[in-house]
Amino acid sequence: MSTAKVAITLEEKLLHTVDRWVKQGRYPNRSQAIQAAIREKMERWKRTRLVEELSRLDSEAERELADEKLAGETWPEY
Repeated sequence: MSTAKVAITLEEKLLHTVDRWVKQGRYPNRSQAIQAAIREKMERWKRTRLVEELSRLDSEAERELADEKLAGETWPEY
């Protein structure tokens, strides 16, 4: 995967935490520590967005649609 160099500004406390992770061997360098943090944040955001979208569904309407589809049918045996 290609990479691009960017300059960022961090609070000193955050930078000290990143440097500690690198010193502990959790990450080989600052860049990879920050990349991992961004990836994790993006994954969390995706899960949160899915939950938000699901909360918008009208459960009663969804139930009616399911009942309508299954009308006269029986559940398959497993």
